[in-house]
Amino acid sequence: MTEYGRGPGSEPWHPEDPLYGDGGWGGQQAHAGQQSPYGGQPQQYPEQQAQQGYGDWSNGGQSSYGGGQPQYDQYGRQHPEPQYDQYGQQQYDQHPYGGQQYDQQYAPQAQPQPQQGYDNGGWGSGAQPQAQYPADPSDPYGQQTGGYGAEQPDFYGTPEAYPPPEPPTRRRAEPEPQRTDWDPGPDEGEHAFFAGGDGEDEAADDGREAPQDRRSRGGGKPKKRRSGCACLVVCLVLGGGVAGVGYFGYQFYQDRFGTAPDFAGDGNGEQVTVTIPKGAGGSTIGQELKRQGVVKSVDAFIAAQQSNPRGKSIQDGVYTLQKEMSADSAVELLLSPKSRSNLIIAEGKRNADVYKLIDKRLGVKSGTTAEVAKSDYKDLGLPDWALNHKDVKDPLEGFLYPSSYSAAKGQKPEDVLKQMVARANEQYEKIGLEEKAEGLGLEGPWQLLTVASLLQAEGKTHDDFRKMSEVIYNRLKSSNTETNQKLQFDSTFNYLMRQSKIHISVSEIQTNPDPYNTYYHRGLPPGPIGNPGEEALQAALNPTEDGWIYFVATDGVQKTEFAKTHAEFLKLKDKFDASSRD
Repeated sequence: MTEYGRGPGSEPWHPEDPLYGDGGWGGQQAHAGQQSPYGGQPQQYPEQQAQQGYGDWSNGGQSSYGGGQPQYDQYGRQHPEPQYDQYGQQQYDQHPYGGQQYDQQYAPQAQPQPQQGYDNGGWGSGAQPQAQYPADPSDPYGQQTGGYGAEQPDFYGTPEAYPPPEPPTRRRAEPEPQRTDWDPGPDEGEHAFFAGGDGEDEAADDGREAPQDRRSRGGGKPKKRRSGCACLVVCLVLGGGVAGVGYFGYQFYQDRFGTAPDFAGDGNGEQVTVTIPKGAGGSTIGQELKRQGVVKSVDAFIAAQQSNPRGKSIQDGVYTLQKEMSADSAVELLLSPKSRSNLIIAEGKRNADVYKLIDKRLGVKSGTTAEVAKSDYKDLGLPDWALNHKDVKDPLEGFLYPSSYSAAKGQKPEDVLKQMVARANEQYEKIGLEEKAEGLGLEGPWQLLTVASLLQAEGKTHDDFRKMSEVIYNRLKSSNTETNQKLQFDSTFNYLMRQSKIHISVSEIQTNPDPYNTYYHRGLPPGPIGNPGEEALQAALNPTEDGWIYFVATDGVQKTEFAKTHAEFLKLKDKFDASSRD
């Protein structure tokens, strides 16, 4: 049997108890018709008190905020004295019951419970006089019953009264205190990227909420640490990009609108040999000149070549120039014959003479090139139709095509010979030498090339070539009764004798059985006797059809006259003899 106001382990009830005194719950009772055994006034529930603004807590009807009375919350718990932080903002985290704060926003609405009767006008049954409310899951004390008049253990003096806090669930973010004496940090006023510090450390130092706390409430992504080093790297990257754009922009402007770099003057006196390939345009020539150090830029040379009226007539070959020349000076020198150091092969030159010129140009021992031609002719690029002919004195004869070639000291004889053979093949393919030979009654291009070499050797002027071509074809005919298919050319006898004579004795030409002696043998010689040029080749392909069968160089030098009969030939012969005696 318990006494009034006493439970197990409780203290005797005192009239000044804050929960039961003048400012306590001695007022009206919530259930009509029931009287409180302590005050005779109906007891009020907390929600009724809240509607009345906390008034009439005592019999005198005074407000709980007046007269220095203690303050209570709606659950009958005494309010602590308000605490304020360093910024003047009231703090609410100092709760008198275990330090746990109850968030009123998420507290479930209190529902009035039926007031239980009092045994003998007191607490004998242990029932609580106040309403029961659902416990807050975040409040560790929400599952406990009332602390006054109930039979329950006292947990406030034991470790169980302060269990470790559970993880926060659903909390409303409290507004951060407004500061007036603040120093801008990474998050306030000054961007953290340029502060170079750690926002988490700063928050911990000044008492503000740490970023991880804000992230746990708001679900935001963690901020990355930034430092002055990262700022420097970004600045360097941006600066490099701006510099690169500026450089390429300047280059683009210079390429399109600026003046091309160029040297000044006629050179520094250091000579250099430059080879210009056949068919090279201004860009190719300019690149070679720049590579050799003659001009400063390709664009400068192209501009100088285009501004010169004769700029496009620069020929291939070897030129002697100077380093660090202005583009204009280089163009002028390339157009001057004095600068050309090419090996020029004249039309009708025999191979023996060409070999000597190559030796001299390359600075090698005399006879070196002739020996290479004799031993390596099959490796120099001759076509198949030029090989394996009987009694040929020089297989390369007729393939050292008359033109201009690069030949300077340091080059090898075989390299120069290959250039010449390649040029000959190019020209012979262009005019169709191989295809047209059969239509002229010849056995192949080899004989056609031989005819052209005879025209080149016998002709005095270009006007003579086509008439001489008809003479050859008429004498080769089987119907020729004038010379019985003998050509009777002095040029063939001079070739075998390696000479160039105008007057040849009858005894010489009639007694020498060499296959190249056309006085002795019928038909064409075994092969070409020189290197014909383009006009002689074209004449061999297109002879006249006037019936010419004789010709005589009446003045012995330039003038050649033609005859169709033997009688006319004798007259021309007398004319030649007369000019020779003079």
